[in-house]
Amino acid sequence: MRHVYCDNGSTSFPKAPGLGAAMGRHIDYRGYNISRGSYQDAYSVEGSVIQIREQLCHFFGFEQPGNVIFTPGATVGLNMVLKGILKSGDHVLTSSMEHNAVVRPLMQLSEQDVEWEEAPCGKNGELEPEELKKRLRPNTKLVLMLHASNVCGTILPIQTIGTICREQGVLFAVDAAQTAGSLKISMKDCGIDALVFPGHKGLLGPQGIGGLILSERAAEQMTPLIAGGTGSLSDKEVMPEFLPDKFQPGTLNLPGIIGLGHGVSFLEKEGMQAIAQKKEWLTKRFLEGICNMKQAVLVGKETAQGRCAVVSVDFPNVDNAEVSYILEQHFGIMTRCGLHCAPHAHKTLGTFPKGTVRFSFGYFNTEEEIKYVLDGIHQVLLQLKMGI
Repeated sequence: MRHVYCDNGSTSFPKAPGLGAAMGRHIDYRGYNISRGSYQDAYSVEGSVIQIREQLCHFFGFEQPGNVIFTPGATVGLNMVLKGILKSGDHVLTSSMEHNAVVRPLMQLSEQDVEWEEAPCGKNGELEPEELKKRLRPNTKLVLMLHASNVCGTILPIQTIGTICREQGVLFAVDAAQTAGSLKISMKDCGIDALVFPGHKGLLGPQGIGGLILSERAAEQMTPLIAGGTGSLSDKEVMPEFLPDKFQPGTLNLPGIIGLGHGVSFLEKEGMQAIAQKKEWLTKRFLEGICNMKQAVLVGKETAQGRCAVVSVDFPNVDNAEVSYILEQHFGIMTRCGLHCAPHAHKTLGTFPKGTVRFSFGYFNTEEEIKYVLDGIHQVLLQLKMGI
């Protein structure tokens, strides 16, 4: 039985070609620590890390490599931003489409008298900037929102929101979990103060590595979530104030950073425009097919414009989990079923508590695979209708 991977919204697969070998070479031949050892080989590894910081700055339209903080992933980065910036009496705005990586930290902070408000999104997950603007208050400290929904793929207007935040003097943070490496992002053009991204999705890197890029004003207002040794100012009992050390204690995941850099290099070689166009084409082909199935209900926008390559489908007459299970067992088609760690998004879309079957496509999927998936869905629905 063949295997078709349609769960790139969870993690990309396959990864960038040669990723394992690149990480293996580091582990086997350059496995030294940085900011600790005072010998040439350690300095060489540190030079590679600095180059990857510079690479990420270029990739995300930013100009200060020292403000690139490596994290274990987007969830940690979001916690660092939320818990590092917000204090008792502060007000924070999000969209109603957020992932639990935002919702759960904010629930914790609400117990510390942080006021949290959601700007409501429409039935397709879209956000009108005015809905957010009219909810800004004098004590609004931060606006944080995802760039694109991990449930329905709808892209939110971060450039317009960033302009509003700049005009109002409010910090603006973006969760790029579904778009980093898939869509072009410029922190400068979008007025982003904190960009949070995972390495293992669109950037085609390994799990366990991600990043947080901070503007100077965001870094100044943030308190470190974790404290410890940095290899710098070791005579002091407090964290350094300079970046990246202020937010980066402990031993870094150096193999992961090397893998992240390898993934970004592959994307740069292929070209972001080509990558975005291919994903849009695959999504368009899938949408055309699914919209012609009477027993399938598309959740979100019907066109490939204004969305990323994440598509949720509800099968109202059958069990979504059963559809997902048969697709994998009988056809080798791998999807994700349920609430996708985003109950607030599903409530906005009207798919709570049942959830959906999510199909998320990557750069290495093919048009022939899309046809195979659509045929598989059709056959599953026929089987379930006939009670086979």
